[in-house]
Amino acid sequence: MLDEAECEQARVGRDPAYDGRFFTGVRTTGIYCRPVCPVRPARAGNVRFFPSAAAAEAAGFRPCLRCRPETAPFCPAWNGSRTTAERALRLIMEGALDEDGASVEGLAARLGIGARHLSRLFARHVGASPAQAARTARVQRAKRLLDTTDLPMAEVALHAGFGSLRRFNTVFAEVYRRPPSAIRRERAKAPA
Repeated sequence: MLDEAECEQARVGRDPAYDGRFFTGVRTTGIYCRPVCPVRPARAGNVRFFPSAAAAEAAGFRPCLRCRPETAPFCPAWNGSRTTAERALRLIMEGALDEDGASVEGLAARLGIGARHLSRLFARHVGASPAQAARTARVQRAKRLLDTTDLPMAEVALHAGFGSLRRFNTVFAEVYRRPPSAIRRERAKAPA
């Protein structure tokens, strides 16, 4: 629940600590704003407080064009392109690039952007390409499977998202500087 007195104080003082935590609807204009809106504050009697922009819109208010509520902290627009990169990374971790015929172009199309733009976003926000992120996700999945299961190597490779056992062995050895069988042997030697 919103404390009306606290919200009113934050609204009149344009307190940035409250930005994104509530929205102000002005009955006389039909507009809702962020607490940091630069316009002259409306009279307290004409104001309603909402916990979200969606609640303000559901009550019939439209967004302010000055403070742009869609860019309030914690919303996807506020995070900007980082939101797209995080969504792509989440899809990659879920195996979006592991399927037969999967490509960075297909992933980008799924996100509604071009492959070159996706690569730029990854360079800026992740520090690696989408293909490198997918490779890391596969190797990490494989390592977890090696540590927690007794699956044969071919099944570990398949479940981790590698197209072949040969590719799995090559990539795993590049990353861990030892073959997957050595990791499995070390686990077997460890006391239980």
